[in-house]
Amino acid sequence: MLSGRRLDLLDPSPLDVEIADIAHGLARVARWNGQTRGDHAFSVAQHCLVVEEVFRRCNESTPEALQMTLLHDAPEYVIGDMISPFKSVVGGGYKAVEQRLEAAIHLRFSLPPHPNRELKALIKKADTVAAFFEATELAGFSVAEARKFFGQPRGITRDMLPLDPMPALEAQQRFLDRFHAIEADRAASRKP
Repeated sequence: MLSGRRLDLLDPSPLDVEIADIAHGLARVARWNGQTRGDHAFSVAQHCLVVEEVFRRCNESTPEALQMTLLHDAPEYVIGDMISPFKSVVGGGYKAVEQRLEAAIHLRFSLPPHPNRELKALIKKADTVAAFFEATELAGFSVAEARKFFGQPRGITRDMLPLDPMPALEAQQRFLDRFHAIEADRAASRKP
């Protein structure tokens, strides 16, 4: 990693995880295999910001839940973003690596290794809403086609979300800023 850390993909240690490396990597990984409109790739870092925004607007939540939502695709900073159909072809090996990375990342930031079933479902729902808008606004899907794959979002509109692809350095900084804002809220919520 650029921080100088060496991350073992088969046995990742929380001690080798740095938020700066995560933000840097995610800001340079393109969603939709780079097949999006705009002057810049729509990055996984920006996608994570969109998902966290949707989650925050749709759920009463704790700072811990918001942090887990922001970090929901964090393993992709080292393994990249793989489209869902290909993930299913690759199978369990990919999922096992992703799960170990998720646990190391979460433990590094004093979070549970994995979200519980209820939180995971809420994050997935926010992720699906984000995917609908990304598909229709950026990836060339018709609304009908996106509805078929992702369902019709309710209570969220395109203008509520930061969907204009941004340069990598801006996405990286916004991701870091949001991470640190949530961390400050987490610290404040722990004080008596």
